[in-house]
Amino acid sequence: MRLLERMRKEWFMIGIVLAIAGAKLEPSIGMNGGPLKPEITVSYIAVATIFFNSGLSLNTEELTSALVHIKLHLFIQIFTLAFFPAAVWLFLQLLSITPINEWLLKGLQTVGCMPPPVSSAVILTKAVGGNEAAAIFNSAFGSFLGIVVTPLLLLLFLGSSSSVPFTSIFSQLFMTVVVPLIIGQIVRRYIKDWLERKQPPFGAVSSSVLMIIYTTFCDTFSNPSIDLDKFSLLLALFIICSIQLSFMLLTFIYSTRNNSGFTPADTVAVMFCSTHKSLTLGIPMLKIVFAGHEYLSLISVPLLIYHPVQILLGSVLVPTIKSWMVSRQKGVKLMRPTV
Repeated sequence: MRLLERMRKEWFMIGIVLAIAGAKLEPSIGMNGGPLKPEITVSYIAVATIFFNSGLSLNTEELTSALVHIKLHLFIQIFTLAFFPAAVWLFLQLLSITPINEWLLKGLQTVGCMPPPVSSAVILTKAVGGNEAAAIFNSAFGSFLGIVVTPLLLLLFLGSSSSVPFTSIFSQLFMTVVVPLIIGQIVRRYIKDWLERKQPPFGAVSSSVLMIIYTTFCDTFSNPSIDLDKFSLLLALFIICSIQLSFMLLTFIYSTRNNSGFTPADTVAVMFCSTHKSLTLGIPMLKIVFAGHEYLSLISVPLLIYHPVQILLGSVLVPTIKSWMVSRQKGVKLMRPTV
């Protein structure tokens, strides 16, 4: 099962590259007003499909067991949806004096505003042997919370309200995100046994996200006024790696303090859940909030980079974190007095 999950992620990464390459070759197909009609097929059908599948796949029954660990949940959600975007905003004030493309900088800010992903933090926490129940709860709860908080953060930090009416954003979010999520959860109640027995991969989500990425870049490449230099792109990659490593280290230091109240298994969940950001939820939200924006694809680039980086970096660190957690747990057992 783990091998299949890894293969799906690898194919998804390949799909992103092919989608961008296809958009570069013939952007007229997926641009607004083109044969694919992305203003309908993407803005409504593809986005609704993603969140219907999210509602169908979220095992909310397992989350109740983790509900009582209030301190852990508060820290993860506050760090993810308050500290992270605020810290990135402060950092970007310094970067604004550099020659980095300003729309890439805005894209870095959107990364900070995104909710946690539904799957990657859970998978990595499970691989290490950390608090999987807490990871499941915070990934799912953060995703639901992000439906409301993320658009608000985007409007606050990027001021997109001047081009997109606030009420239209939430009406479209409600119809294409909230309603499909609820319908997915209702349907899940009736086919729960079949879902648990067959464990379908929910491939429609990946296909819909790839379609959104493809049409977004079609809009970019069909606009001759957009130019992205390699220096800005490479620097953005370096900044993203630095941000993720710094925040992982920060959450590790905080959660391992003597009076933190967190176990080593909790620390693992904190490190991954607090620093991971959702591409599956983020791209559709950007498509809604910045609908019709000529620089939407450039704003999306940092999130497209952040997603594979968090998976790659997390996978590389799994053996090290697991070794630390096991040794720490052994140390705690040895310190307990014997009767």
